[in-house]
Amino acid sequence: MDDLQRALSVRGLALSILPEKGRCLFSTRDFSPGDVILSEEPYVSVPNRVSVDSRCDWCLTTSNLKRCSSCQVVWYCGSTCQKSDWKLHRLECGALSKLDKARKKSLTSSIRLMVKLYLRRKLQSEKIIPTTVTDNYNLVEALVSHMSDIDEKQLVLYAQMANLVSLILQLPDINIKEIAENFSKLACNAHTICDSELRPLGTGLYPIISIINHSCLPNSVLVFEGRVAVIRAVQHIPKGTEVSISYIETAGSTMTRQKALKEQYFFSCACLHCIKVGQPDDIQESAILEGYRCKDNGCDGFLLRDSGDKGFICHQCGLVRDKEEMKEIASEIKFLSEKASKLLSSGCIL
Repeated sequence: MDDLQRALSVRGLALSILPEKGRCLFSTRDFSPGDVILSEEPYVSVPNRVSVDSRCDWCLTTSNLKRCSSCQVVWYCGSTCQKSDWKLHRLECGALSKLDKARKKSLTSSIRLMVKLYLRRKLQSEKIIPTTVTDNYNLVEALVSHMSDIDEKQLVLYAQMANLVSLILQLPDINIKEIAENFSKLACNAHTICDSELRPLGTGLYPIISIINHSCLPNSVLVFEGRVAVIRAVQHIPKGTEVSISYIETAGSTMTRQKALKEQYFFSCACLHCIKVGQPDDIQESAILEGYRCKDNGCDGFLLRDSGDKGFICHQCGLVRDKEEMKEIASEIKFLSEKASKLLSSGCIL
């Protein structure tokens, strides 16, 4: 940890541990809007599986692709990317080549990411791929898995996926339980790699960036330059401030944000935005973002999603409408909106 602290201090950062949050990064100098706070290459990454376009396994482009002639699974855009990935792909290629066509087609991005994770660990332990303070498997081991928070159905799925990874790798020291736990780590810590227009290109694991905690009012943003993850300040960050990003889409009501964070990341946010839940400002914002007018024409209130997500309740008179009824209304609004758009695009004026 001391070595990591020294490496982070060069970048103006410090690793801290808070009882209510766990690990987090604090600034040790001022950052201005637009400043790069941190950048990181993925420990492992894979392109998304798409039905139309394949992607280069290294740079994620869709241009000038050629498939690996041996495994018939991986694509590269040229010799430069192929050489950059060769130490790792040489082992992966051998493992994938042994699979039959049906199993190759069933390979998901998550399975490939896990296979590459263990192969990279193996190559680093054998010193074929060098390790550094900011690039080593110990950083992956330090990530939180939330295994105790996962339901039995998901645990069974992770176990099945772990068995498949073990079957592909055929390594003597493989541990099924550890692989299953790492799948849970990926679910909470892996990032979707996006282009400048936020279109998903692939998935990568960035162990140091994963230390950064969430806020619904973040002072930084995660962007990608190719496959490199970059944290940029979006506001002035004074020395001694925790660096934060948003894990989710923040353009939702507090209830919606809390639900998304609890379901995927297993925590309840207590940022300055979320502690206002139920207060007049929060109710008004939620109404603007997601609310429906109350069914009672004599009431000026808005219907908001209830905390149990069973329906909608008017914040003023308490009238409740069930979720199915609201879904029908939403579907009708969508239908009318699409119909109006078609008429307008065809030159018809309503």
